[in-house]
Amino acid sequence: MSSEIVVVPHTHWDREWYEPFQRFRLRLVALLDEVLDTMEREPAYHFTLDGQLACVDDYLEVRPENRDRIAALVESGRLAVGPWQILLDEFLCSGENIVRNLELGMSRADKLGGAMPVGYLPDMFGHAAQMPQILRKAGLLHACVYRGVPSSVVTDAFAWVAPDGTALRTQYLPAGGYGNGAHLFSDSEGLEGRATTFVETMRRWHGPEGSLLAMYGTDHSAPVRGLPEMVAAIGARMDTLSGYIGAYPGDVDGLPRVEGELRSHARANILPGVISIRPHVKQAMGRAERMVERYAEPLAALWGGDWPGRFLDMAWWRLVDASGHDSVTGCGVDDTAQQVAARIAEAEQLGQAVRDMVTAWLAQRVPSDGVLVVNPTPAPRRGIVIVDVAGADPLVDPAGRPIPVQPLEHAATLLLDEEMDPATALTFVHGTELYGQHITSWSVEDGTLTFTVARETPIVFDVDDLRGALDGVTRVRILAEPRRTVAALVEAPPLGHTGLRPAPHPQAYGGAADGEHHASCWRASDEPAPVRGDAEVLDNGLLRVAVAPDGTLTLVARDGTTVTGAGRIVDGGDVGDTYNYAPPLDDLVVFEPESVETELICSGPLVAAVDVRRTYRWPAGGDGIEGAPELPAASRSDRVEETVVVTRVELRAGEPFVRLHVEFDNRSADHRVRFHVPLPTQASESYAEGQFAVVRRGSTSEGGCGETPLPTFPASSWVAAGGVAALLEHVTEYELTGGELALTLLRSVGYLSRNRNALRPEPAGPQLPTPAAQSRGFRSVRLALMPYAESWQEVLPHAEAFRHDLLVVPGTGTRSLALPEPAAGLSVTGDGVVMTSLRDRDGWSELRVVALTPSATEAVISGDLLEARHADLRGRPGDAVPVADGTLRLPLVPWEIATVQFRQR
Repeated sequence: MSSEIVVVPHTHWDREWYEPFQRFRLRLVALLDEVLDTMEREPAYHFTLDGQLACVDDYLEVRPENRDRIAALVESGRLAVGPWQILLDEFLCSGENIVRNLELGMSRADKLGGAMPVGYLPDMFGHAAQMPQILRKAGLLHACVYRGVPSSVVTDAFAWVAPDGTALRTQYLPAGGYGNGAHLFSDSEGLEGRATTFVETMRRWHGPEGSLLAMYGTDHSAPVRGLPEMVAAIGARMDTLSGYIGAYPGDVDGLPRVEGELRSHARANILPGVISIRPHVKQAMGRAERMVERYAEPLAALWGGDWPGRFLDMAWWRLVDASGHDSVTGCGVDDTAQQVAARIAEAEQLGQAVRDMVTAWLAQRVPSDGVLVVNPTPAPRRGIVIVDVAGADPLVDPAGRPIPVQPLEHAATLLLDEEMDPATALTFVHGTELYGQHITSWSVEDGTLTFTVARETPIVFDVDDLRGALDGVTRVRILAEPRRTVAALVEAPPLGHTGLRPAPHPQAYGGAADGEHHASCWRASDEPAPVRGDAEVLDNGLLRVAVAPDGTLTLVARDGTTVTGAGRIVDGGDVGDTYNYAPPLDDLVVFEPESVETELICSGPLVAAVDVRRTYRWPAGGDGIEGAPELPAASRSDRVEETVVVTRVELRAGEPFVRLHVEFDNRSADHRVRFHVPLPTQASESYAEGQFAVVRRGSTSEGGCGETPLPTFPASSWVAAGGVAALLEHVTEYELTGGELALTLLRSVGYLSRNRNALRPEPAGPQLPTPAAQSRGFRSVRLALMPYAESWQEVLPHAEAFRHDLLVVPGTGTRSLALPEPAAGLSVTGDGVVMTSLRDRDGWSELRVVALTPSATEAVISGDLLEARHADLRGRPGDAVPVADGTLRLPLVPWEIATVQFRQR
């Protein structure tokens, strides 16, 4: 009977969690020292290194001399490594981050003898819908999962089906997950009895035939000496996970089918509260991924010189490292969260450096009084940019045509006017620089030294020429050239750039030359209608936004779709932990403000904005938590914190959505703050974008394991339900509740895990304090609301525009230059087609797109293409793709992820 067992020794290595990375690494080095010694001493020993190359990299950085030892064991098939670089959280990073993680892990594992050909996902807090397609397109035929599997699965294997129809054989880890065999060899006594019990338990899942998988290992576990002898004593055999799963064919015939994402609580906790804890980390991850994916790489591929691959590789290393399932999740100690945030910040800075290097080169072709405007999206854009320019002349495009503008602010022209020793004033001068600008001239008159400064200067300033003219000077003045900040309506070509500059053009505005009336004159009949606003109503012809006395908003779309009461702020108690929300037994929910004030910021015609200031009295914390964290708090404290929530409500010409910027100083603890949006029509399901898919979810969640199945879900760039969509800048937790869409702005708790969490029956980790997870201090969230009439598919192009602002860069060329002609980089169009990546790969440009549509579609890729070919998710080239007249037409099935490589003329 025991001979049916296949023992897979392994460790589950949380790279950083209840201790920071370097402290865990010290233990990892000791563990792998023992693994190598044991495996070389005992030839029958096999070991699976948790499916992530990070363990190997972290070890070899300390023990580089042991690389050949590891490679020899990998090549022999006894040590299984990869295919991932790190075991990620699938919902808190982008789909492209998942691909780069897999690509990085597999390529590095190949250098050691080959990656484990199994998509091992042992401890993720649920699984993304497109994972089967991602794994298959990277060349993997099997997955292996634990959490999130629904109750309909009653066998050890099932066919996991992605939205595009890709079905992958998936090994389920029932009855204990990745530690289901950890108890078998706890001691030498009673081995046979424990083996018998194990077989009886697992046969209920495996059926009457086939070998039974015993995962022998737990978190940070080391191998047991003499394990091969104990395995032999019960007639079992030892193997790696790939050895066990590889014995099964890759087909899914006869297996039960499970479609889409795996987020059921039926078999194991999925710990959904990690989506909303430490929101600043999620915001940083969203910014950094966008910077690298949609600005740095595409701009460098299309407009850069030599490919800055090393810089971008470093950015991706940091993004992938940060995506760990105990990293970006925020469910570690504060030291861990701090290190993760620093890693993400470095990734964003690397992306910014590459972006700025490319745009600096392009800006040299733009006169210094003008600006470069770059479009990061692969479709033509007409949008609003905020620019800082000199003088009062109208702005024109490269063809000399006037651009609609709206003055927003005028910079001070008098920077200094004081009685002063002129020698002191000269210490302010550095070359030609003075007060952050450059000296264009100077004069001395009536005892006053006057400098004029501007952003650039045509003169060479010699301070010695000035010293002789300072006799009698007692006063110093610094005058700056007039500058203004304006909103401008600009057209930019796909993944390309254009420019604008001030230029005298009085005939364009009926003689107006002061710059104050530019926006009242529209260049053509197809320009969007102007936006008008006051302190109560904003309207741009596409959307009308009214501010109610309680500070909420009424949105009325052009088709009549109406949202009433949007933006209600709801504060309730949270005495849970970083893993799970839990309200107090006697919660106090605050949703009515003490006072409401509105202030008109600007009234159009390109941008209209109102600040809505709502003052609330939020309880300061949860009673009894600090003193007795093992007991659930019964209520919220009587002490309150007066909190002002400021919402900037902004409507732009041509946009069917309203932009919102919510800010407040969080001085309370142990609470959850949500932003509620009533649905125009009743809805029992939502649609949310994330990780190459749009997932339909209901208003309930399947339970069964003990964890309360709250129907809170993640959304990456947008979520839509009942006729209204929220456009998002980062992964955000949401819930359909009471006919409303509730978005979590903040979840504030003080413990990594609490031994007693009212909504989870057992601890999720050690009960350690995490004071920084209270997220005290200034909090800021940007989002947008868009009513829609028919389908969530209306949301797609607007979500792309909202997340990817047009980029503005000051020109650095001489003023004698003309504005360069607008230049397109690459156009990618098609119903539901979204670009997710564009980069250089070995002299080819590599483009990835996804069909976010339930219907077949076609991606049309234009840009003077010369030749093209298919590629898999690892970048390995495939068959040629026909190119006609510089354009590639790529048929796509619904939800397909497609990668092509091309060359341009």
